[in-house]
Amino acid sequence: MLDSFAGYGYAGLFLASFLAATILPLGSEVVFAALLAAGLNGWACVVVASVGNWLGGMTNYYLGHLGKIEWIEKYLKVKREKIDKMQHWLEGKGAVMAFFSFLPVAGDLIALALGYMRANVYIVNIAMFSGKFIRYVLIMYGVSRII
Repeated sequence: MLDSFAGYGYAGLFLASFLAATILPLGSEVVFAALLAAGLNGWACVVVASVGNWLGGMTNYYLGHLGKIEWIEKYLKVKREKIDKMQHWLEGKGAVMAFFSFLPVAGDLIALALGYMRANVYIVNIAMFSGKFIRYVLIMYGVSRII
């Protein structure tokens, strides 16, 4: 399935990155690495993947911001206990923790919980984009060393 995303170049990378940042179990790293191996511009891939992943993360934030736990449980299959546990862990740490939303599984919960907590959207945006951008830069350098 991920190969089909790579066939669409930057648009496929954007879509894979966006979907990977939501609750869907998808990894954009495979598409990212495939496009780098195919010779696409590394920095363009970093920007496209970062923006797509950031927008997906902010989608989670706004889903949490809606405060409809029943929707999150029903459609996203995330139990209230997980959100409550993440919210408790985030208390006192603030919106800057959105930086770690690039982490697999936990990152989705961080974004949802920060939205549910109504964390400062400006700080969440900056921290989240920074974390995702740095992650893709590191992946780019790692893949380029392998290739």
